[in-house]
Amino acid sequence: MLSYRKTGAAVGALVLGGTLFAAAAPAQAATPSPKVLPTPTSDGSKGICKRLPKLQDRIGKALDRLNGPVTEAGSIARLQQRVDLAKQEGHTEIYTYLNDRLTFRKSLTPTLTTRQNDLKSVATWCTAQGLGGDAK
Repeated sequence: MLSYRKTGAAVGALVLGGTLFAAAAPAQAATPSPKVLPTPTSDGSKGICKRLPKLQDRIGKALDRLNGPVTEAGSIARLQQRVDLAKQEGHTEIYTYLNDRLTFRKSLTPTLTTRQNDLKSVATWCTAQGLGGDAK
C-alpha cells in the first residue's frame, strides 16, 4: 500500500507540473517579439541597379518558358494540351483544376511583359545615373 501512495503522489505531481507548463505555453506563444525596422533613407535604387541584369534574365527566361512549345515544361501550350485531354476524357475535377492553373499562367504573360518593359526604363535611368549593374 505504501508503494501505491508514492506512485499516486508521483503521478499527481507530474499531472500538476504538466498542467502548469500547458497553461504557461499559450501565454508565451501569444506575445510575439515585434521586429522594428528602421525607416527607409533611400529608395533602394543602387540595389535595384545592381540586381538589374539578374532581374532581366529571370523575367526573360520565364517569358521564354511560358511562350514555349508543347514540349517545354511550364509552357502555356503544354498546359493547354493537358486541359484539352482532361476535358476529352471526361475528368471534370482534373479539367477544372488544370483550367484554373491555365488561366493564372496566361495572366502571367502580360504582367511579366510589363515588368520587362519597366526594367528597360530602369536600365536607361541606371546608366544615366552611373549606377549600371555590370556584375551578375
